[in-house]
Amino acid sequence: MPAIPSLGGLRGRGNGKPAQVAPPIPVPLSAYVVDCAIYVDGARQSGRWSHTEAIKEVRERGDGFVWIGLHEPDEEQIQGIADTFGLHELAVEDAVHAHQRPKLERYDETLFMVLKTVRYVEHESPSTANEIVETGELMAFLGKDFIITVRHGNHSGLARLRAELDSEPDTLRHGPASVLHAIADHVVDHYLDVTDHLEEDIDEMETLVFAPRSSVTAETIYFMKREVLELRRAVMPLATPLKRLAEGYTRLVPDEVRSYFRDVDDHLTTVSERVAGFDELLTTLVDATLAKITLQQNTDMRKITAWAGIVAVPTAGAGIYGMNFDFMPELHWRFGYPLVMGVILAICLLLYRILRKNRWL
Repeated sequence: MPAIPSLGGLRGRGNGKPAQVAPPIPVPLSAYVVDCAIYVDGARQSGRWSHTEAIKEVRERGDGFVWIGLHEPDEEQIQGIADTFGLHELAVEDAVHAHQRPKLERYDETLFMVLKTVRYVEHESPSTANEIVETGELMAFLGKDFIITVRHGNHSGLARLRAELDSEPDTLRHGPASVLHAIADHVVDHYLDVTDHLEEDIDEMETLVFAPRSSVTAETIYFMKREVLELRRAVMPLATPLKRLAEGYTRLVPDEVRSYFRDVDDHLTTVSERVAGFDELLTTLVDATLAKITLQQNTDMRKITAWAGIVAVPTAGAGIYGMNFDFMPELHWRFGYPLVMGVILAICLLLYRILRKNRWL
C-alpha cells in the first residue's frame, strides 16, 4: 500500500530525516478517558489535564487545541464533557449507543463524524473460519479548538497514532482538523490491509471450488460473502463524508488540510472498487458451486437409473418363474435353471457394458 503523505511530510517515513522515537503511550486517565492533552504550536504540553482544565487553558492562551480520547463511555460519563464543549445531544446519543453508519454531520460550530473500523481475524482457512472481518466504530467531534474521539471496539485504538502525531509537530500545527485527517487516513489504511488479506482468502477459495472433490460448499461461500458485505458497509458510506471534507464543507477544516482528504478519498475509492469486485467474484463462485452440485446430482441419478435397469433383468426373470405355472418353458429340463441364470447374467453384463461405454456408470 503506498504511503499517504501527512501534512508535515511523510509521518516519520521516507522524508529524508532520521526516524524520531515516539514518546511513550500515556497511561489512561480513567476507565473511559484514554487520554487528554493540549497541543500548542503542534507540540504536546506536559502535565495531566482534566477536560475542563484543558479547554480553559487553551482558551485563555487563545492558541492550540485539546484532544480527548474516550473508550465506550456511557451517557453519564460523557455528559460532563458534552456540557463543557457544547456538544449536541443528538450527536452525543449517537456516540454513546454506536451502531451508526459512517456519516458527517454539522451542529452549529461542531462537526460530528462517524467511521467504521475493521480488523482482519487470522484463521487457518476461509472454509473453517468463524469470523474474518471484525468491525468497530470511531466517532469524532471537531471544534475550532478541540477534537474528541469516541471509540467502540477493542481493535481500533488510537494510542499508537497519537504517539506518531506527537512526534510530528509540523502536522499538528494545522489544528484539530489535522488529527481528523490522520484518523481517517489511519482507518482507510486498515481497510486496504483487510482487503489485501481478503483477496488472498478469496483466491484460495476460488482454487478450492474448482479443485476435484472440493470441500467448499455454498454455505462457506455465503459466509465469505457476508464478511465482504460487513466490510462493504464500513467502506461505501464513508465516500460522501470524505468528499464533503475535501470540497470545503466547513471552515473547521482549513485549506491546508482539506487537500489531504482528497488523497484519503482516492484510497477509499480503491478499496470500494476492490470490495465490489470481491462481491461479484463470490457471486460467480456461488453459481459455479451450485452448478457443480447440480451436475453431481445428475451424475448420481444416471448411476442410480443404470443400476436399476440392470437389477430389473433378474427381477423380471425371478418374477416370471415365480408364478408356479405347470407349463413354464424348460421348467422340467435338467439344464433349464442354469440356462435361465446364464441368460439373465449375460443380459446384465451386456447392459453393464453398454451403460459403461455411455458413461452412465
